[in-house]
Amino acid sequence: MSGKLKINVVIAGRTYPLSVKNTQEEEGMRKAATNINQLISLYEQNYAVNDKQDVLAMCALRFASQVEIATIDENNTSDEALKKINNLNALLESHLE
Repeated sequence: MSGKLKINVVIAGRTYPLSVKNTQEEEGMRKAATNINQLISLYEQNYAVNDKQDVLAMCALRFASQVEIATIDENNTSDEALKKINNLNALLESHLE
């Protein structure tokens, strides 16, 4: 046995067969499919979009931008923390002299 689980997820009315490593990955895939389908419904209700491909492109942009924004926020937080650490080091060194 290869250890892979076979699952099916439905996105935009189409079924996609997938292989996942474990139940945690299965849960992640199913939650992702649910989130995509909810966003598709939201876009279809609020925008005059007739083509599923356009809606899926909008979903992809939304999810990809969320990842990029989180990365930018994480980098900014890391930069701020590093600046504070450097300032504290400078203060400690000045007091030790």
